[in-house]
Amino acid sequence: MSKLQVKNVLVLGAGKVGSTVADMIAEYHRIPVTLADQRPGKPCNDPLVRQVTLNVEDDAALAGELAAHTVVINALPFFLAARVATQAARLGVHYFALTEDVAATNTIRQLSQEATSVLMPQSGLAPGVIGMLGGHLAGHFDELYDLRLRVGALTRNATNSLRYNFTWSIDGVINEYCNSCDAIVNGQVVSVQALEGHETFTLDAEAFEAFNTSGGLGTLCETLRGKVRNLDYKTIRYPGHRDAMTFLLHDLRLIERRDLLRQVLEHAVPHSREDVVILFASASGLRDGRFEQETRVGRVFGSTLRGKERTAIELTTAAGVVGVFELLLQGKLPRSGFVGQEQAPLEEFLATRVGHYYKGLGVRAAANPSHQELAAA
Repeated sequence: MSKLQVKNVLVLGAGKVGSTVADMIAEYHRIPVTLADQRPGKPCNDPLVRQVTLNVEDDAALAGELAAHTVVINALPFFLAARVATQAARLGVHYFALTEDVAATNTIRQLSQEATSVLMPQSGLAPGVIGMLGGHLAGHFDELYDLRLRVGALTRNATNSLRYNFTWSIDGVINEYCNSCDAIVNGQVVSVQALEGHETFTLDAEAFEAFNTSGGLGTLCETLRGKVRNLDYKTIRYPGHRDAMTFLLHDLRLIERRDLLRQVLEHAVPHSREDVVILFASASGLRDGRFEQETRVGRVFGSTLRGKERTAIELTTAAGVVGVFELLLQGKLPRSGFVGQEQAPLEEFLATRVGHYYKGLGVRAAANPSHQELAAA
Protein backbone atom coordinates (compact mmCIF):
# COMPACT_ATOMS: atom_id res chain seq x y z
CA MET A 1 0.00 0.00 0.00
CA SER A 2 1.29 3.48 -0.87
CA LYS A 3 2.39 5.92 1.81
CA LEU A 4 -0.08 8.56 2.99
CA GLN A 5 0.89 12.21 2.74
CA VAL A 6 -0.30 14.22 5.76
CA LYS A 7 0.19 17.98 5.87
CA ASN A 8 -1.18 18.56 9.36
CA VAL A 9 -2.71 16.80 12.37
CA LEU A 10 -5.46 17.95 14.74
CA VAL A 11 -5.10 16.86 18.38
CA LEU A 12 -8.21 17.39 20.51
CA GLY A 13 -7.58 17.93 24.19
CA ALA A 14 -4.58 19.86 25.48
CA GLY A 15 -4.26 17.98 28.75
CA LYS A 16 -1.19 15.99 29.78
CA VAL A 17 -1.69 13.20 27.25
CA GLY A 18 -2.94 15.40 24.41
CA SER A 19 -0.01 17.78 24.71
CA THR A 20 2.38 14.82 24.81
CA VAL A 21 0.83 13.46 21.61
CA ALA A 22 1.30 16.86 19.94
CA ASP A 23 4.92 17.10 21.09
CA MET A 24 5.65 13.55 19.95
CA ILE A 25 4.34 14.17 16.45
CA ALA A 26 6.27 17.41 16.22
CA GLU A 27 9.46 15.83 17.57
CA TYR A 28 9.51 12.61 15.56
CA HIS A 29 7.63 13.57 12.38
CA ARG A 30 8.11 17.32 12.04
CA ILE A 31 4.47 17.65 10.97
CA PRO A 32 2.49 20.77 11.98
CA VAL A 33 0.02 20.05 14.78
CA THR A 34 -3.08 21.99 15.82
CA LEU A 35 -3.65 21.42 19.54
CA ALA A 36 -7.26 22.31 20.37
CA ASP A 37 -8.97 22.65 23.74
CA GLN A 38 -12.03 24.47 25.07
CA ARG A 39 -9.80 26.42 27.45
CA PRO A 40 -7.19 28.83 26.08
CA GLY A 41 -3.72 27.35 26.30
CA LYS A 42 -0.59 28.95 27.67
CA PRO A 43 1.37 31.09 25.18
CA CYS A 44 3.48 28.80 23.00
CA ASN A 45 6.30 29.73 20.64
CA ASP A 46 6.60 26.27 19.14
CA PRO A 47 6.58 26.65 15.32
CA LEU A 48 5.17 23.13 14.88
CA VAL A 49 2.41 23.21 17.53
CA ARG A 50 -0.37 25.76 17.10
CA GLN A 51 -2.82 26.09 19.98
CA VAL A 52 -6.46 27.01 19.36
CA THR A 53 -9.57 27.30 21.49
CA LEU A 54 -12.35 24.93 20.41
CA ASN A 55 -15.61 23.73 21.93
CA VAL A 56 -16.16 20.29 20.39
CA GLU A 57 -19.81 20.37 21.43
CA ASP A 58 -20.27 23.17 18.88
CA ASP A 59 -20.85 21.00 15.81
CA ALA A 60 -20.14 23.77 13.31
CA ALA A 61 -16.88 24.77 14.98
CA LEU A 62 -15.76 21.14 15.28
CA ALA A 63 -16.57 20.42 11.64
CA GLY A 64 -14.68 23.51 10.51
CA GLU A 65 -11.53 22.49 12.37
CA LEU A 66 -11.75 18.86 11.25
CA ALA A 67 -12.20 19.84 7.61
CA ALA A 68 -8.87 21.67 7.67
CA HIS A 69 -6.92 18.54 8.71
CA THR A 70 -6.14 15.10 7.31
CA VAL A 71 -5.92 13.29 10.66
CA VAL A 72 -7.50 13.88 14.07
CA ILE A 73 -6.26 12.32 17.32
CA ASN A 74 -8.89 12.54 20.04
CA ALA A 75 -7.48 12.86 23.58
CA LEU A 76 -10.74 14.11 25.08
CA PRO A 77 -12.80 12.30 27.76
CA PHE A 78 -14.45 9.06 26.60
CA PHE A 79 -17.97 10.52 26.52
CA LEU A 80 -17.01 12.83 23.64
CA ALA A 81 -15.56 10.07 21.44
CA ALA A 82 -18.69 9.23 19.45
CA ARG A 83 -19.41 12.92 18.74
CA VAL A 84 -15.95 13.56 17.28
CA ALA A 85 -15.81 10.27 15.39
CA THR A 86 -19.18 10.94 13.75
CA GLN A 87 -17.97 14.25 12.35
CA ALA A 88 -14.62 12.81 11.29
CA ALA A 89 -16.28 9.93 9.41
CA ARG A 90 -18.67 12.32 7.67
CA LEU A 91 -15.78 14.51 6.51
CA GLY A 92 -13.41 11.68 5.57
CA VAL A 93 -10.83 12.57 8.24
CA HIS A 94 -8.70 9.75 9.63
CA TYR A 95 -9.65 9.29 13.30
CA PHE A 96 -7.58 7.92 16.18
CA ALA A 97 -8.54 7.95 19.87
CA LEU A 98 -7.50 6.54 23.23
CA THR A 99 -10.85 5.61 24.77
CA GLU A 100 -11.40 2.36 26.67
CA ASP A 101 -15.17 2.91 26.65
CA VAL A 102 -16.95 -0.08 25.10
CA ALA A 103 -20.19 1.75 24.21
CA ALA A 104 -18.32 4.52 22.37
CA THR A 105 -16.28 1.94 20.48
CA ASN A 106 -19.41 0.07 19.41
CA THR A 107 -20.89 3.31 18.07
CA ILE A 108 -17.70 4.03 16.13
CA ARG A 109 -17.76 0.52 14.65
CA GLN A 110 -21.21 1.23 13.29
CA LEU A 111 -19.95 4.47 11.74
CA SER A 112 -17.06 2.65 10.11
CA GLN A 113 -19.25 0.53 7.85
CA GLU A 114 -19.51 3.35 5.32
CA ALA A 115 -16.45 5.39 6.31
CA THR A 116 -13.89 6.39 3.69
CA SER A 117 -11.28 7.11 6.36
CA VAL A 118 -9.68 5.10 9.17
CA LEU A 119 -11.53 4.92 12.48
CA MET A 120 -9.24 3.52 15.20
CA PRO A 121 -10.65 4.37 18.63
CA GLN A 122 -8.60 2.14 20.95
CA SER A 123 -5.01 3.01 20.18
CA GLY A 124 -3.32 4.05 23.41
CA LEU A 125 -1.81 1.74 26.01
CA ALA A 126 -4.72 -0.45 27.16
CA PRO A 127 -6.57 -0.79 24.94
CA GLY A 128 -3.88 -0.28 22.37
CA VAL A 129 -0.35 -1.64 22.62
CA ILE A 130 -1.39 -4.40 25.03
CA GLY A 131 -3.71 -5.72 22.30
CA MET A 132 -0.89 -5.70 19.77
CA LEU A 133 1.20 -7.67 22.27
CA GLY A 134 -1.63 -10.13 22.86
CA GLY A 135 -2.15 -10.67 19.14
CA HIS A 136 1.60 -11.10 18.69
CA LEU A 137 1.86 -13.80 21.35
CA ALA A 138 -1.26 -15.56 20.11
CA GLY A 139 0.36 -16.02 16.72
CA HIS A 140 3.24 -17.98 18.24
CA PHE A 141 1.15 -21.06 19.10
CA ASP A 142 -0.37 -23.83 17.02
CA GLU A 143 -3.12 -24.15 19.63
CA LEU A 144 -3.62 -21.35 22.14
CA TYR A 145 -4.86 -22.26 25.62
CA ASP A 146 -4.53 -19.15 27.80
CA LEU A 147 -3.71 -15.51 27.12
CA ARG A 148 -3.37 -13.25 30.15
CA LEU A 149 -2.81 -9.50 29.73
CA ARG A 150 -1.99 -7.20 32.66
CA VAL A 151 -1.25 -3.45 32.74
CA GLY A 152 -0.78 -1.04 35.62
CA ALA A 153 -0.17 2.71 35.76
CA LEU A 154 1.15 3.08 39.30
CA THR A 155 2.54 5.80 41.46
CA ARG A 156 5.97 4.90 42.80
CA ASN A 157 5.27 6.36 46.26
CA ALA A 158 1.69 5.62 47.34
CA THR A 159 1.25 6.39 51.05
CA ASN A 160 -2.55 6.44 51.49
CA SER A 161 -4.89 3.57 52.38
CA LEU A 162 -5.90 3.17 48.74
CA ARG A 163 -2.24 2.48 47.89
CA TYR A 164 -2.86 4.66 44.88
CA ASN A 165 -2.41 8.16 43.48
CA PHE A 166 -3.97 9.30 40.22
CA THR A 167 -1.51 9.21 37.37
CA TRP A 168 -4.14 9.75 34.67
CA SER A 169 -7.83 10.58 34.17
CA ILE A 170 -10.17 10.23 37.16
CA ASP A 171 -13.08 9.71 34.74
CA GLY A 172 -11.17 6.93 32.98
CA VAL A 173 -10.43 5.12 36.24
CA ILE A 174 -14.07 5.32 37.35
CA ASN A 175 -15.25 4.08 33.97
CA GLU A 176 -13.02 1.01 33.98
CA TYR A 177 -13.82 0.16 37.63
CA CYS A 178 -17.61 0.40 37.21
CA ASN A 179 -18.42 -1.14 33.82
CA SER A 180 -18.57 -4.81 32.89
CA CYS A 181 -15.56 -6.47 31.27
CA ASP A 182 -15.20 -8.78 28.28
CA ALA A 183 -13.34 -12.08 28.58
CA ILE A 184 -13.19 -15.54 27.02
CA VAL A 185 -13.75 -18.43 29.42
CA ASN A 186 -13.62 -22.02 28.20
CA GLY A 187 -13.91 -20.79 24.63
CA GLN A 188 -16.97 -18.61 25.20
CA VAL A 189 -17.07 -14.80 25.17
CA VAL A 190 -18.53 -13.73 28.50
CA SER A 191 -19.07 -10.57 30.54
CA VAL A 192 -17.37 -10.47 33.93
CA GLN A 193 -17.59 -7.91 36.71
CA ALA A 194 -15.01 -5.21 37.29
CA LEU A 195 -12.93 -5.66 40.48
CA GLU A 196 -13.53 -9.43 40.41
CA GLY A 197 -11.01 -12.08 39.35
CA HIS A 198 -8.61 -10.93 42.07
CA GLU A 199 -5.08 -12.37 41.95
CA THR A 200 -1.70 -11.63 43.54
CA PHE A 201 1.81 -12.03 42.12
CA THR A 202 5.36 -10.73 42.41
CA LEU A 203 7.72 -9.11 39.90
CA ASP A 204 11.34 -8.57 40.89
CA ALA A 205 10.36 -9.51 44.47
CA GLU A 206 7.73 -6.73 44.61
CA ALA A 207 4.12 -7.66 45.45
CA PHE A 208 1.20 -6.68 43.23
CA GLU A 209 -2.45 -7.55 42.78
CA ALA A 210 -4.60 -7.54 39.66
CA PHE A 211 -8.35 -7.63 38.97
CA ASN A 212 -10.83 -7.25 36.12
CA THR A 213 -11.34 -3.79 34.65
CA SER A 214 -13.38 -2.70 31.65
CA GLY A 215 -12.22 -1.97 28.13
CA GLY A 216 -8.59 -3.08 28.19
CA LEU A 217 -9.04 -5.90 25.67
CA GLY A 218 -10.59 -3.68 23.02
CA THR A 219 -11.67 -5.95 20.14
CA LEU A 220 -9.32 -8.81 21.02
CA CYS A 221 -12.12 -11.07 22.29
CA GLU A 222 -13.84 -10.88 18.93
CA THR A 223 -10.60 -11.43 17.03
CA LEU A 224 -9.57 -14.47 19.09
CA ARG A 225 -13.03 -16.02 19.48
CA GLY A 226 -12.69 -19.71 18.63
CA LYS A 227 -8.87 -19.47 18.75
CA VAL A 228 -8.19 -19.36 22.50
CA ARG A 229 -9.65 -21.18 25.50
CA ASN A 230 -9.20 -18.39 28.05
CA LEU A 231 -8.45 -14.70 27.58
CA ASP A 232 -8.62 -11.92 30.13
CA TYR A 233 -7.34 -8.45 30.94
CA LYS A 234 -6.67 -7.15 34.44
CA THR A 235 -5.33 -3.93 35.94
CA ILE A 236 -2.25 -4.10 38.17
CA ARG A 237 -2.30 -2.31 41.53
CA TYR A 238 -0.52 -2.53 44.88
CA PRO A 239 -2.07 -5.02 47.35
CA GLY A 240 -5.05 -3.61 49.27
CA HIS A 241 -6.27 -1.20 46.59
CA ARG A 242 -8.97 -3.49 45.27
CA ASP A 243 -10.52 -4.08 48.72
CA ALA A 244 -10.66 -0.33 49.40
CA MET A 245 -12.31 0.38 46.04
CA THR A 246 -14.80 -2.45 46.59
CA PHE A 247 -15.78 -0.81 49.87
CA LEU A 248 -16.36 2.55 48.15
CA LEU A 249 -18.16 1.22 45.10
CA HIS A 250 -20.26 -1.58 46.56
CA ASP A 251 -20.45 -1.33 50.33
CA LEU A 252 -21.10 2.43 50.18
CA ARG A 253 -22.91 1.98 46.82
CA LEU A 254 -21.09 4.86 45.17
CA ILE A 255 -21.20 2.88 41.94
CA GLU A 256 -24.78 4.18 41.77
CA ARG A 257 -23.63 7.78 42.30
CA ARG A 258 -20.62 8.24 40.05
CA ASP A 259 -20.66 12.03 40.27
CA LEU A 260 -20.33 11.78 44.05
CA LEU A 261 -17.64 9.11 43.68
CA ARG A 262 -15.68 11.46 41.46
CA GLN A 263 -15.96 14.26 44.00
CA VAL A 264 -14.76 11.99 46.79
CA LEU A 265 -11.77 10.71 44.82
CA GLU A 266 -10.82 14.13 43.47
CA HIS A 267 -10.88 15.59 46.98
CA ALA A 268 -9.13 12.73 48.78
CA VAL A 269 -6.69 11.08 46.34
CA PRO A 270 -3.74 13.16 45.12
CA HIS A 271 -2.34 13.19 41.62
CA SER A 272 1.28 12.16 41.18
CA ARG A 273 3.83 12.53 38.42
CA GLU A 274 6.17 9.96 39.97
CA ASP A 275 4.89 6.90 38.15
CA VAL A 276 5.75 3.63 36.49
CA VAL A 277 3.82 1.66 33.86
CA ILE A 278 4.02 -2.12 34.09
CA LEU A 279 3.01 -4.44 31.26
CA PHE A 280 2.80 -8.20 31.70
CA ALA A 281 1.56 -10.72 29.14
CA SER A 282 1.60 -14.48 29.27
CA ALA A 283 0.47 -17.00 26.65
CA SER A 284 0.45 -20.78 26.85
CA GLY A 285 -0.53 -23.55 24.49
CA LEU A 286 0.77 -26.16 22.08
CA ARG A 287 3.77 -25.43 19.88
CA ASP A 288 5.21 -28.24 17.76
CA GLY A 289 3.26 -30.70 19.87
CA ARG A 290 4.66 -29.49 23.19
CA PHE A 291 2.90 -27.50 25.91
CA GLU A 292 4.80 -24.20 26.28
CA GLN A 293 4.45 -20.75 27.81
CA GLU A 294 5.80 -17.43 26.55
CA THR A 295 5.94 -14.22 28.60
CA ARG A 296 6.68 -10.53 28.13
CA VAL A 297 7.32 -8.06 30.96
CA GLY A 298 8.01 -4.35 30.67
CA ARG A 299 8.47 -1.42 33.03
CA VAL A 300 8.40 2.09 31.61
CA PHE A 301 9.42 5.24 33.49
CA GLY A 302 9.01 8.90 32.69
CA SER A 303 11.54 10.91 30.70
CA THR A 304 12.02 14.23 28.94
CA LEU A 305 10.35 15.06 25.62
CA ARG A 306 11.06 18.36 23.87
CA GLY A 307 12.43 19.85 27.06
CA LYS A 308 9.44 18.82 29.20
CA GLU A 309 9.29 16.14 31.85
CA ARG A 310 6.70 13.52 30.88
CA THR A 311 5.31 10.74 33.03
CA ALA A 312 5.36 7.07 32.07
CA ILE A 313 1.59 6.97 31.44
CA GLU A 314 1.79 10.08 29.25
CA LEU A 315 4.63 8.62 27.18
CA THR A 316 3.20 5.11 26.79
CA THR A 317 -0.29 6.33 25.93
CA ALA A 318 0.96 8.92 23.45
CA ALA A 319 3.45 6.52 21.88
CA GLY A 320 0.66 4.01 21.32
CA VAL A 321 -1.38 6.37 19.16
CA VAL A 322 1.56 8.14 17.50
CA GLY A 323 3.00 4.74 16.58
CA VAL A 324 -0.13 3.58 14.76
CA PHE A 325 -0.39 7.03 13.16
CA GLU A 326 3.08 6.39 11.73
CA LEU A 327 1.97 2.96 10.48
CA LEU A 328 -0.87 4.70 8.63
CA LEU A 329 1.63 7.10 7.07
CA GLN A 330 3.76 4.14 5.97
CA GLY A 331 0.83 2.36 4.35
CA LYS A 332 0.94 -0.46 6.91
CA LEU A 333 -2.65 -0.04 8.13
CA PRO A 334 -5.91 -0.24 6.18
CA ARG A 335 -6.74 3.10 4.60
CA SER A 336 -10.42 3.08 5.61
CA GLY A 337 -12.93 1.53 8.01
CA PHE A 338 -12.61 0.31 11.59
CA VAL A 339 -9.12 -0.81 12.64
CA GLY A 340 -8.61 -2.86 15.80
CA GLN A 341 -5.47 -2.56 17.89
CA GLU A 342 -4.37 -6.10 17.13
CA GLN A 343 -4.36 -5.35 13.39
CA ALA A 344 -1.16 -3.36 13.96
CA PRO A 345 1.76 -5.85 13.97
CA LEU A 346 3.82 -5.51 17.14
CA GLU A 347 7.14 -5.77 15.27
CA GLU A 348 6.11 -2.98 12.91
CA PHE A 349 4.96 -0.82 15.81
CA LEU A 350 8.19 -1.32 17.76
CA ALA A 351 10.13 -0.31 14.65
CA THR A 352 8.40 3.09 14.48
CA ARG A 353 10.15 6.24 15.65
CA VAL A 354 8.33 6.04 19.01
CA GLY A 355 8.58 2.27 19.45
CA HIS A 356 11.57 2.66 21.78
CA TYR A 357 9.20 3.73 24.55
CA TYR A 358 8.17 0.06 24.71
CA LYS A 359 11.70 -1.31 24.62
CA GLY A 360 11.78 -4.90 25.82
CA LEU A 361 8.35 -6.07 24.66
CA GLY A 362 9.63 -7.54 21.39
CA VAL A 363 11.78 -10.17 23.08
CA ARG A 364 11.06 -12.93 25.52
CA ALA A 365 11.36 -11.83 29.13
CA ALA A 366 14.31 -13.04 31.17
CA ALA A 367 13.59 -14.94 34.35
CA ASN A 368 14.21 -11.75 36.35
CA PRO A 369 14.20 -8.83 33.90
CA SER A 370 16.04 -5.78 35.14
CA HIS A 371 14.60 -2.30 35.18
CA GLN A 372 17.45 -1.15 32.96
CA GLU A 373 16.61 -3.65 30.22
CA LEU A 374 12.92 -2.75 30.14
CA ALA A 375 12.76 0.95 30.98
CA ALA A 376 11.96 3.45 28.29
CA ALA A 377 14.96 4.84 26.45
